[in-house]
Amino acid sequence: MTATDHAIELVQVAAEAAVDKLAQQVIAFDVSEQLAITDAFVLASATNERQVKAIVDEVEDKLREAGAKPIRREGHREGRWVLLDYGEIVVHVQHEEERQFYALERLWRDCPSIAVPQPGPPAADA
Repeated sequence: MTATDHAIELVQVAAEAAVDKLAQQVIAFDVSEQLAITDAFVLASATNERQVKAIVDEVEDKLREAGAKPIRREGHREGRWVLLDYGEIVVHVQHEEERQFYALERLWRDCPSIAVPQPGPPAADA
């Protein structure tokens, strides 16, 4: 079993929203073979709590526009590790310190990765 096309679409929307808010190390995994509760994880990190919250807000806005409704949201108040559960996908936005400490990508590295948008070089002022 692999992630559904709809889950992959939601992953793309979430990842693009995170990149738009300057998230770092945006990656995604198809965890459908390992977990019965979700198809995919999206991981993104930020350098401070304020940026974590900005990324989370943008991801929620863009997924809402795509018709997705969150089932659960945890950690927003602290702004260190926010989990957004949409059923088909789970988005983790972590402060870079939590990202390094918990190393979720190491836990899920045996799962297939899902290609996601990556930040480009900073735009040059015209």
